[in-house]
Amino acid sequence: MLAMTVTIQAQDFSKSQCVAGLRAALNILDKWKASCEQACRILRISRSTYTRARQRDSAWAVGLDSDQMQRISIVLNIHAALRLVFDNPENVYGFPSMENRNEFFNGRAPLDVMAQGDMISLYETFRRIDTLRGAQW
Repeated sequence: MLAMTVTIQAQDFSKSQCVAGLRAALNILDKWKASCEQACRILRISRSTYTRARQRDSAWAVGLDSDQMQRISIVLNIHAALRLVFDNPENVYGFPSMENRNEFFNGRAPLDVMAQGDMISLYETFRRIDTLRGAQW
């Protein structure tokens, strides 16, 4: 039997793409009222990277790994799902910090679950919010 090995190369992102994605995700997290600590845990970035990204220095550049870029992507996708589900900004930006009685959240706010810092919590939060689009909740 022939064994086949497939290697998936991590996509290389330019530093400007990393900065743009990071700043977009931080803007969303700010609107969700995430603390610095929560944002750093969700995106797996240091406090100094958080601070530098928020300074808006156009000369600043950062390289992020594929895990960090995937986390940014999930935050952007959660935001997109919330914009499809809710018409008003209060819910789009307020929902992540609201106590949630769904079995998965068990009374916790989605933001608190995401801020546990592990990829599974972040992805599962996205999955639960994404199902709202189909009213499967």
